[in-house]
Amino acid sequence: MSYPHLLAPLDLGFTTLRNRVLMGSMHTGLEDKAADFDKLAAYFAERAAGGVGLIVTGGMAPNLRGWLKPMSGTMSMPWHVARHRKVTRAVHAEGGKICMQILHAGRYGYHPLSVAPSAIKSPITPFTPRALGAAGVERTINAFVRSAKLARDAGYDGVEVMGSEGYLINQFLTTRTNTRNDQWGGSAENRMRFPVEIVRRMREAVGKDFIIIYRLSMLDLVDNAQPWDDIVTLGRKIEAAGATIINTGIGWHEARVPTIVTSVPRGAFTWVTRRMKGNVGIPLVTTNRINMPDVAERILAGGDADMVSMARPLLADPHWVNKAKANQAIAINTCIACNQACLDHVFGNKLASCLVNPRACHETELKILPTAAKKRVAVVGAGPAGLAAATTLAERGHAVTLFDRASEIGGQFNMAKRIPGKEEFHETLRYFGHRLDATGVTQALGTEATVDSLATGGFDTVLLATGVTPRPLAIEGATHPKVLSYLDVLHGNHPVGAKVAIIGAGGIGFDVAEFLTEAAPSPTTDVARWSKEWGVDMAMATPGGLMKATPEAPERQVWLLQRSEGRPGGRLNKTSGWVHRATLKNKKVQMFGGVTYDRIDDEGLHVTMDGQKHILGVDHVVVCAGQEPNRVLHEGLVARGIDVRLVGGADVAAELDAKRAIDQATRLAASL
Repeated sequence: MSYPHLLAPLDLGFTTLRNRVLMGSMHTGLEDKAADFDKLAAYFAERAAGGVGLIVTGGMAPNLRGWLKPMSGTMSMPWHVARHRKVTRAVHAEGGKICMQILHAGRYGYHPLSVAPSAIKSPITPFTPRALGAAGVERTINAFVRSAKLARDAGYDGVEVMGSEGYLINQFLTTRTNTRNDQWGGSAENRMRFPVEIVRRMREAVGKDFIIIYRLSMLDLVDNAQPWDDIVTLGRKIEAAGATIINTGIGWHEARVPTIVTSVPRGAFTWVTRRMKGNVGIPLVTTNRINMPDVAERILAGGDADMVSMARPLLADPHWVNKAKANQAIAINTCIACNQACLDHVFGNKLASCLVNPRACHETELKILPTAAKKRVAVVGAGPAGLAAATTLAERGHAVTLFDRASEIGGQFNMAKRIPGKEEFHETLRYFGHRLDATGVTQALGTEATVDSLATGGFDTVLLATGVTPRPLAIEGATHPKVLSYLDVLHGNHPVGAKVAIIGAGGIGFDVAEFLTEAAPSPTTDVARWSKEWGVDMAMATPGGLMKATPEAPERQVWLLQRSEGRPGGRLNKTSGWVHRATLKNKKVQMFGGVTYDRIDDEGLHVTMDGQKHILGVDHVVVCAGQEPNRVLHEGLVARGIDVRLVGGADVAAELDAKRAIDQATRLAASL
């Protein structure tokens, strides 16, 4: 067995988990409506069938005041039980075990009914919470206990008590958010009383043969937070109160340190779980940016934890565990931690899915079924859209030939993988390369497809996944030798000078700026370097684990410019855009909006900002000013009467939107 620690059973005394993989809690949006519970059941059942040891649901509020948002998932009334039984029965039918997370949002609740230990507004919500009175605290504890009893009635194997990430329980624990002077505030012992009473009373109510996971905030990453000794004391108290497992929580949602985006190194926080080892006797779970079996095995073999928690990796590939068990890690569709279809969707009140697996949370509608009428299909372009279309078509039984003028697959992903912090794109290309072979796609790489070759090739359908071409710059001096396209830079075709202006501050502009300012190899592959850059105190000498950030010096002086008014990067993805902006700020990139580009000459880039003329004396100007669809073949194929479809950038050239491209291509291939 290649992963003996990862795949070893875990004996909890009254029950045994089949391996050390916990599918961590993640909200999908399916929890919020009773009508969606059949879909939620199918979603979890596929992960249970995929071999995961223990599943934890998205957070369920124990009462209405604990809602994340109005009408969000709740387990507080007897009539809620029936819908949840659909989930537990589906998971148990596949041999899995599942716990329901109980999450009270506290001041993070995005609604006017929110409550907290003290009436202190969160920086990430517009509502000031009402401070709980003593009776309100008791009612809230009872709500947690009632929710656990209802979860047991619904067939869950246990519950997870959400005590981290800055939600209500975490808010009781720190002076940052708890200024009370009663038995629930003041001293550290008083502030710990709330979670300890929840777990103690919960254990009394549910009995001994029911899993209670407590999510312990081990690294708050905010000011006025818990010192390490208090965290250890709380862990011991939680164990004594009756918890079965302690799961590691990392960071509050308002923290200035990223914790889950792709630029965070793999396993970046397992060291803090290791610090807790020996302080408690129950199993410990470690978490965050663990996405491949070798990473998980190393963490467990090294003694950092007893289990690993993964949420998004099992969104990306529900069969992750079974593939590891079969020694087929090469076949895993790896989570690239982009957040674009999961967390960005949830925070935008949309249903979660996955950029690399658009079937996630859509299992009942997006089905990849064998075709009843086999076709010969040409797919032109081996970028994300072409790869998704070709492999899905071939999986269904169609005869597929994949053309690309390049000698390797990947298209725009071959640029993305060179961006510091986006090394995970290598994994996506490894996955698709294996899947092309496994599904029997004929690969015609290094081959220029033409209208004639496609029209005479005997194909029933042609899918054009030919991507985009950079939009040319239309200003005086656009052809000056100083001018480069982002293709020149990211493909490494041209050396770049020490001073650079970037025209266009969309996603590509930010990527190019990070590429040009970050030293190689990137700190995203080195936990110690990365922690120093962001100010994470790995010695835990400071409460919350924060210290002064000390970014490494930038490789170049860079100006990042956009025509439109406002802050550059304002249209970046919600949950990761702030990280990109902070990264460039740390690298001293000068970012400006409302810029008029006048001309480019030997002096540099001439611009107008705030009515003032400026000359940026740069060595090069990199153009990242948008793209246009590459449809060179389309008109000729239509004229020849060929059934031709456009997918990905060839259809809509909006930035380099791999999420839309893969989703569109998969759905089209599933329907042909």
